[in-house]
Amino acid sequence: MLKSIIQSMRPKQWVKNIFIVAALVFDRQLTNWPATQITLMGVFIFCMLSGAVYLINDVCDKKADQNHPTKKNRPIAAGKLPVNVAAGSAAVIVVGSLYWAFRLTTGFGIISVIYFLLNLAYSFKLKHIPLIDVMVIAAGFVLRVAAGVSLIQVERFSPWLYVCTTLLSLFIGLGKRRAEIVCLNENAAQHRKVLDGYSLEFLDQLITIVSSTTIVAYSLYTFSAPNLPENNSMMLTIPFVLYGLFRYLYLIKIQNSGGAPEDVVLSDRPLQICVVLWGISVFVIFYWAKISALIS
Repeated sequence: MLKSIIQSMRPKQWVKNIFIVAALVFDRQLTNWPATQITLMGVFIFCMLSGAVYLINDVCDKKADQNHPTKKNRPIAAGKLPVNVAAGSAAVIVVGSLYWAFRLTTGFGIISVIYFLLNLAYSFKLKHIPLIDVMVIAAGFVLRVAAGVSLIQVERFSPWLYVCTTLLSLFIGLGKRRAEIVCLNENAAQHRKVLDGYSLEFLDQLITIVSSTTIVAYSLYTFSAPNLPENNSMMLTIPFVLYGLFRYLYLIKIQNSGGAPEDVVLSDRPLQICVVLWGISVFVIFYWAKISALIS
């Protein structure tokens, strides 16, 4: 039973909560242990909240999931996890998570409530409205970044990162919708109602707009944010972002994958290498002074 509950909470999806760490990294506080500790606690709370939302979502979508080619294997749809147990577990997790969220900081608690309510609205209604569905997904990522900011004493966190987060999440969300249409073909709308409001041509146009804007926004961030090195070395990370976007486009348009972005990130080796190299370059650029001091 416990295994089914954890499976229904979809641990693979928790990788999205890494965005909470953005404030810690980009405000150069990664070596600040108290700030790191409270941020990791925030990540755990968001993992629990998102897991509870998935439990509620699977309870509500049980009948629809039973007719889906892959979702029918989820514990609730497959009958392995009773609905009352799933609902009760979700309630306990939500109450406990929100309690500890407010214990961390009031701002983080408020953002956690907004995040939970937004996801509930998405599960019950908003996910069925074209365009609004992907915008809500993007809002969830922005709330994660804002949650990270609310946990620590931020000195110079650039607003450009909110813009880049919004655009990147829209890019991933639109790619996910495109992959679903390709995978499900003429039965797409039967499995996910909102897909009836999209077409491949329309999604490709939106993806082109968003991917182009993402590149421009990130490029502007690398030389205009207030807390970056004066030598503009952050611009050296632009090629990694370009390749990451191009690789994801290749996967969704050529390989017809991307229906589950978390699976793509966790399985595609070139994309993983790109993300790791980007992370290393950001770390070195931001923390080179401290690294040099340790070496010397």
